[in-house]
Amino acid sequence: MRSDPLLEGVTVPGAGKPDVGPIPRGLRLVIHIDGAARGNPGPAGIGVMLETGDGLLRRAFWQYIGEATNNVAEYEALLFALREAGKLQPAVVKIRSDSELLVRQVQGRYRVKSPRLAALYAQALTLIHQLSAANCRFSVEHVGRDLNRQADALANRAIDEAVCGVPCEGGPS
Repeated sequence: MRSDPLLEGVTVPGAGKPDVGPIPRGLRLVIHIDGAARGNPGPAGIGVMLETGDGLLRRAFWQYIGEATNNVAEYEALLFALREAGKLQPAVVKIRSDSELLVRQVQGRYRVKSPRLAALYAQALTLIHQLSAANCRFSVEHVGRDLNRQADALANRAIDEAVCGVPCEGGPS
């Protein structure tokens, strides 16, 4: 997974900036996620914007995941976000996604019919249960695309870089 050192105000692990110390317990995370696929299936990428509730920490991640459907890309973004959250031992994790299908499935409001999505869904539930076992309060909410622009841009950047090569300026979106 790549980190974006170009995003203003974003702390990026391993980007040559000094660590600001350990992340405090009681951490509240808001994580915007998005998955994108050009074609269905087609070249796909994920984007994750992780922020603390107090605004002191922001991290951006993106990764090309190969050929996938949009729904698979959305779940891959969720899984990455949950793994990153687990490393930080937060008290609260709030996932925001513009995928109504993913959000409603995780909330238990929609059934998971696709075998491929069912496997990803099971992985997500395992990670959510691990957070809960560590006394973390988890929630997931659907947001409009306009409120998820950064994660969308990161997912598309991953695809652009894979298609155009690194760096990709003005590539397809």
